[in-house]
Amino acid sequence: MKEYIRVRPTGPLKGEVKIDGAKNSGLKLLAATLLTKEEVIIRNLPNLKDVCVMLDVLRYLGSSIEKLDEKSYRIKNDKISDYITPYELMNKMRASFVVTGPLLSRFGKSITYMPGGCSIGARPVDLHLKGFEALGANVHIGIDAIDVSSPNGLKGGYVYLDFPSVGATENILMAAILAEGVTTIDNAAQEPEITDLANFLNKLGANVKGAGTRTIKITGVKELKGGEHAVMPDRIEAATYMIASAITNGDVVVKDVVASHLVPVIAKLRETGCTVEVNDDEDEIRVIGTPHLKATNIKTLPYPGLATDVQSQFMTLLTICEGDSIVKETVFENRFMHVAELQKMKALIITEGNEARIKGVDKLIGADVRATDLRAGASCILAGLVAEGETKVYDTYHIYRGYNDFENKFNSLGADVSLVQVEE
Repeated sequence: MKEYIRVRPTGPLKGEVKIDGAKNSGLKLLAATLLTKEEVIIRNLPNLKDVCVMLDVLRYLGSSIEKLDEKSYRIKNDKISDYITPYELMNKMRASFVVTGPLLSRFGKSITYMPGGCSIGARPVDLHLKGFEALGANVHIGIDAIDVSSPNGLKGGYVYLDFPSVGATENILMAAILAEGVTTIDNAAQEPEITDLANFLNKLGANVKGAGTRTIKITGVKELKGGEHAVMPDRIEAATYMIASAITNGDVVVKDVVASHLVPVIAKLRETGCTVEVNDDEDEIRVIGTPHLKATNIKTLPYPGLATDVQSQFMTLLTICEGDSIVKETVFENRFMHVAELQKMKALIITEGNEARIKGVDKLIGADVRATDLRAGASCILAGLVAEGETKVYDTYHIYRGYNDFENKFNSLGADVSLVQVEE
């Protein structure tokens, strides 16, 4: 059985759409439950394939997991029986490597297979490993597995990150929670997902200060207790629907968001001529499109800059803006894989190194394209919303890793998006 997502243009999107919990936060919160023996409840988890993989990793390690409702889980890790994660699960998702820090912190050992996931660049784990070593761990890198151990326990230390890596910041932060003494992470990533993780850990009795700034200090504690936490809204999903409203000249209210997490997206949409309104509570954003979208330049940066995870969606918007635009990708070296797919749809894009130059066209043309990674898949869906004719997006599994119920969400706004299965 082969499947693809069929997208047909229907004109401006209109209505309201609710945003789910953040995938990039929920995965790390699940890993963090390994740090305590007591019962933890995680709410507002998005129903995504990546979340299912992380739950399977926890089950493999010995977690007791009870599903309370569609988005809530009760987890207890008092009988963890293993510190070796399985290759078949680790290979599915890069974020699974983040269990290394909690396992190392609690058990003094972790054997982890090389992580997989989207092919958007090398994304090495050397920053994670340097951080573990700074806390006194021994690291041995095999052919396909990484063995990290601290037979005498982790000790607080100073960690300077050469690049403000989100994954490394989170992994080192969790490793330091039960370490003896104080750990300082300098040049730490400042993403909201890290603040969400720190807030959760502090609820359980951790002592983390400075999350959301470039310097985080963790004072180790002997143990964590149980607790309950709701995952923050997904700013990347929110940005995708905001751009969908803009590209279709629509009028969409995106609900259950944190507007302060989306400042660069709001600013850049306004530069294209769209009207963006934020309500007083800053949990709803209304995007009203314009028939005369104006070209603009974007540059991806670590937070609080424009997220690399919205670059491909924004590039799709720029393909139909009036004038010439430039996109600079500074976070991942291989994140222009969607360009070839957009070119199949008659987009005018030239790339050189980490820069793409886009000349706006009057219209895109429907074509058969591939979701080369999660966000590239989203860009293809957005292109299909405004392309003349029918667009078929293959390799759909990437998209379902990061967007829950997206066909129904898009269709509730007036789109024509459907999953089609055909016999090979």
